[in-house]
Amino acid sequence: MTTDPISAELGHRPGKVIAVHLSYRSRAEQRGRVPKHPSYFLKTSSSLTGSGDVARPAGTELLGFEGEIAVVIGTPARNVSPEAAWAHVGWVTAANDLGLHDLRYADKGSNVRSKGGDGFTPVGPRLIPATEVDPARLGVRTWLDDELVQDDSTEGLLFPFALMIADLSRVMTLERGDVILTGTPAGASVAQPGQRVAVEVFSLDNPAVTSGRLETAVVDAPALAEWGNPPKVDDAQRADAWGQEPEPAFTLTPELRRRLAAVAVATLSVQLRKRGYDTVSMDGVRPLVPGRGLVGTARTLRYVPYRKDLFASHGGGFNAQKQAVDSVNEGEVVVMEARGDSSAGTLGDILAMRAKVRGAAGIITDGAVRDAVPVASIGLPVYSSGKHPAVLGRRHVPWEIDVTISCGGATVQPGDVIVADDDGAIVIPPALVLEVLEAAEAHEEEDAFVLEMVQRGEAVDGLFPMNAEWRARYEEWKAARD
Repeated sequence: MTTDPISAELGHRPGKVIAVHLSYRSRAEQRGRVPKHPSYFLKTSSSLTGSGDVARPAGTELLGFEGEIAVVIGTPARNVSPEAAWAHVGWVTAANDLGLHDLRYADKGSNVRSKGGDGFTPVGPRLIPATEVDPARLGVRTWLDDELVQDDSTEGLLFPFALMIADLSRVMTLERGDVILTGTPAGASVAQPGQRVAVEVFSLDNPAVTSGRLETAVVDAPALAEWGNPPKVDDAQRADAWGQEPEPAFTLTPELRRRLAAVAVATLSVQLRKRGYDTVSMDGVRPLVPGRGLVGTARTLRYVPYRKDLFASHGGGFNAQKQAVDSVNEGEVVVMEARGDSSAGTLGDILAMRAKVRGAAGIITDGAVRDAVPVASIGLPVYSSGKHPAVLGRRHVPWEIDVTISCGGATVQPGDVIVADDDGAIVIPPALVLEVLEAAEAHEEEDAFVLEMVQRGEAVDGLFPMNAEWRARYEEWKAARD
């Protein structure tokens, strides 16, 4: 294996190689999520190498490349501030954070086998002294064969290098030679045997200050041994590895909210049932105040049955119940799983008011509401399985938020669309909203025609449901209204 320039400089291998999951704005937009803080994983020091070959085992298909800027620690750092962190950097250079996506599933996100293989962290070829560059003015480019596929700079970082160093130094001593792979911009993808990947890091202020091109050639290699997790990929993994754009996230627009609110839950339920969704109604849940319907996207809260030790650890302070209400956003519905147990309250007037102030579309619980009169007076749509004066600690432990739950026998996931009226509440998978809504609107228009005909004295035989003759009359009626 080719000696890497960092080991050559130190006279031994670095002790740690730390990689950042997501740090560039362009990559975050590609992935459809923007983290609030950096997160990390470890790579093996034996994965370090210089320019040369990298082996893709037979029977695997997704060897991913990620051009990155590597920061190399020059002097030990422990509990340093962001302001002081850069002074502990000795060098920067180019890196290629290679990974075998076929094995990502095996270690549940730790990347031990997928990114820890020998030769999976090429660096170099030149170490640029940190004193020669401005960390906010570094560029990184990656080529696949001769095509430029990544071109970004530290101006596009979500988190500056100094913050990453200070963050890591809170919990560990960063030692001389430790390597921090600072994340990759958009454009990372897959390299096949026979292809070459090149990465270069350079100063935006003086392009002559450069790491040079780090060259890696992908070659075929024998299959992995049969023991241990076998390689495995699916279409979602392929899309992620190749860097394909994610499907646009569903948005419950104001127009969709208006249209859903104008359609009866009963009609929506019929259309869902026609598509095989028979268990989407939250059974036993009724409005605290009739006439207050709601439409919104789900935020979820799960209670578990009362147990003294669990309530002691999870019931007090800023517990999951308070977290759910205090983080609900405008237009969202807090949906609570209380196992249909209405012998203790799961919501009171103070938290209901907090949800109202934050702009929540409503609250649904298959448990009970306490302080029912004050809650009703707030004006927030609230649906429950009953009323009870006892506090939640009589029966419930607030356990976790934003997970898949069951409410009134219906499975609810965060982001599902919730619609409720006096008939009850249902959950609609986001991917079905438009299809179900359009069908429900058409259904209600037909029902309006049938009702009008019945009011005129027509018999329901042949009219409800409509036979061919009545269908033709309906089309005429509809055309006259358009």
